Amino acid sequence: MVSSATSYSRNGLRDWLLQRVSAYVLAVYVVFLLLVCCTNPTLDYTQWTQLFHRPSVKLFTLLAILSMGIHAWIGVWTILTDYIKSTGMRLCLEGLVLLVLVSEILWGFLKVWSV
Repeated sequence: MVSSATSYSRNGLRDWLLQRVSAYVLAVYVVFLLLVCCTNPTLDYTQWTQLFHRPSVKLFTLLAILSMGIHAWIGVWTILTDYIKSTGMRLCLEGLVLLVLVSEILWGFLKVWSV
């Protein structure tokens, strides 16, 4: 029997599902970008900017950025809880990773909406 103290109040099924869904979103986004680049071999800066001015592309990009943050957080959290046994060290590293991921997500959102 596993106590709640060792599970860190995490739901493994939820994490697994979030990581899979975020991976699919990222895969579809990469395929979308590849299709855009392959179907427009003479793509220049103005066309690229016009593409990212579309609200649907902005939302898709924001979803991809958020998915990357979720995917990375679950992966790093899993690795840290598996290999770092010192609670203080693990919490410090988790906080640092979370700070970096949140700042990258916010930076990405600002970049997308500034276009």
